[in-house]
Amino acid sequence: MTYQQPGDGTVGKALDVLDQVAGFGRPVRFSELLTASPFPKATLFRFLQTLVSQGMLTHDPENGAYMLGGRLMRLAHTAWRKASLAPLARPFLDALSADLGETVHLAQLDGAHVLYVDKRNARVPIEMFSQAGKVGPAWCTGVGKAMLAFLPPDHLSRLLPQMAFHPYTARSLASPAALMRELAAIRQNGHALDREEHEPGIICVAAPILSAQGRVLGALSLTSSTARTTVEALEAHAERVKATAARIAAETGSWRFPGDMANPAQGNTATA
Repeated sequence: MTYQQPGDGTVGKALDVLDQVAGFGRPVRFSELLTASPFPKATLFRFLQTLVSQGMLTHDPENGAYMLGGRLMRLAHTAWRKASLAPLARPFLDALSADLGETVHLAQLDGAHVLYVDKRNARVPIEMFSQAGKVGPAWCTGVGKAMLAFLPPDHLSRLLPQMAFHPYTARSLASPAALMRELAAIRQNGHALDREEHEPGIICVAAPILSAQGRVLGALSLTSSTARTTVEALEAHAERVKATAARIAAETGSWRFPGDMANPAQGNTATA
């Protein structure tokens, strides 16, 4: 996944290299990076050297591998503590998971994607894509659709062209028009469903976490599998999920995400 936009220049390219290293999920050699990189050999090497010198990556001279650096780890830890809902939402996730026995996710919007910032496994864990720290598509996940539905229309219109509408499963939404119809229903119901749209057999009910002004702060989901329940049975817990999302929102008080204070008047202008 790339975040680079026209005009981002050298910084954007270096961050794409950082994302590439992180995407391997293990120490990675230069030859592996070069194979998948859009940059020439000399350019890629220069970016890697800069990232190493800045502490964003480390390099093991014995095996030639690059891995995420200590400075990046410190920044990530600070971001998790200061700029995510995870620490504040922890007791609410614990309670919901303990009471219902299913997997609980907490996510925030990351452009046209969702970033999973916390997770509680079911009593009998299910193998699935989502883990804290992973990024997934917003348009075919319950948490993603729950957040997209309550974005201001101009914000949503900017994100739509960034969505690939890749058919992850036979149930994936196939077009922007299909997504817009789904989002209208979500605004009316107040919750979203994932009907095996991202992973076969994985289903969920999700609710947005909204500030008092209607700003999307994140989303919460209750997730299970078709092997042990149905979408309809999960949806029966929608009010509980929405109530938990509302409690998390209320707990935020005057807490704000970065950017809120710079534009305090911005709110949700989407209507049901």
